[in-house]
Amino acid sequence: MTIAADDVPASPCNLVCTMDPVTGFCLGCYRTIGEIAGWSSADTTEKRAILLRVAERERAAR
Repeated sequence: MTIAADDVPASPCNLVCTMDPVTGFCLGCYRTIGEIAGWSSADTTEKRAILLRVAERERAAR
């Protein structure tokens, strides 16, 4: 099965690449260093799961 480029989630990176030493999350995109490093090799399902976790972390940070 071929996945269209439109179906692949875009990286949440917004070029504010600073890791919070307390939470371990990037202050710009709320991903962990492992999620950032693994983004390019993650499949679509995992990318969507990461984006869900990112959204939850961002809500919790407010």
